[in-house]
Amino acid sequence: MEVNCKKGQVDDLIQGLRHKVDCVIHEEYENELDGIPWFPRKISDLDDISNRVLMYGSELDADHPGFKDKIYRERRKKLSALAMSYKHGQPIPRVEYTQEEIATWGRIFKHLKQLYPTHACKEFLENFNLLIKYSGYREDSIPQLEDISCFLKRRTGFQLRPVAGYLSSRNFLAGLAFRLFHCTQYIRHSSDPFYTPEPDCCHELLGHVPLLADHNFAQFSQEIGLASLGVSDDEIEKLATCYFFTVEFGLCKQNGEMRVFGAGLLSSVAELQHVLSSNVKVLSFDPELTCKQKPIITSFQKVYFYTNSFEEAKEKMREFAKTIKRPFGIRYSHCTQTIEILSNTRKISTYGE
Repeated sequence: MEVNCKKGQVDDLIQGLRHKVDCVIHEEYENELDGIPWFPRKISDLDDISNRVLMYGSELDADHPGFKDKIYRERRKKLSALAMSYKHGQPIPRVEYTQEEIATWGRIFKHLKQLYPTHACKEFLENFNLLIKYSGYREDSIPQLEDISCFLKRRTGFQLRPVAGYLSSRNFLAGLAFRLFHCTQYIRHSSDPFYTPEPDCCHELLGHVPLLADHNFAQFSQEIGLASLGVSDDEIEKLATCYFFTVEFGLCKQNGEMRVFGAGLLSSVAELQHVLSSNVKVLSFDPELTCKQKPIITSFQKVYFYTNSFEEAKEKMREFAKTIKRPFGIRYSHCTQTIEILSNTRKISTYGE
């Protein structure tokens, strides 16, 4: 009994010392964060930013294809309300899609599925086929986010979160840092199934999700997010532009041929056919060059960027991230889904493999 008491006293002493050290380190970190833009430190912190929709939420602009459709606008409000009430850890609400919505999805799914074998990269094709097999990807039904999120979590640790509309670049990239992808549940207006002025579930489920199930691509996406935490608005713009020309509109060389991995291309019939034509300007991905390019939202891009592999793109982004000014390092814990702040003297690793 005497030995146990002594052991317990030693344990209490060690615990007390650890607490004091943690307090000192915490104070050091918080002093370093003075004047730094706020950023989430744990995945549940995303509840504070995921509802900050800039546009295309429950309200639509006058030039939106569904602006004059009262039924469509009411539908958007209902789906937006589902996303706005969502909290981390809850099951993603299931949506009972209408026949009109399913028909719109079906037209897009059918056309893109025919183009993928000759246009999409091999990693995309492998995971797209797995989504058909395991997650309800088919022409006559719109997949549910909860099912897809479970599939992704098993594959790469990524998960989905419903969002009501378009987030700022800073808030969207912050989600990627936690291997979380903000995903809409609404679908574009049926009057123009091959055009949308905003991200919708066709763009995200068909364009983004298959590659979020690839390990190297998932790591590449997360590292852009990690690099964005706590940096200036100018640095956010650079990172967002790199994201745009890779994750959204990127190309890659495979077996001597150019293939597509960008979600903006893989969810657009017209631009997917256009991008591999002979009169398109394509440059090698270089973050220093790419971040200066101007993204185009309303028409085809003037230039596209390619990489030889996701691994190569990841290494280039790591080197680029080292040039970003930030007075601390960060490390992500997959186990606790938290961000650890590292002082300059403890800057061991910026990334959690």
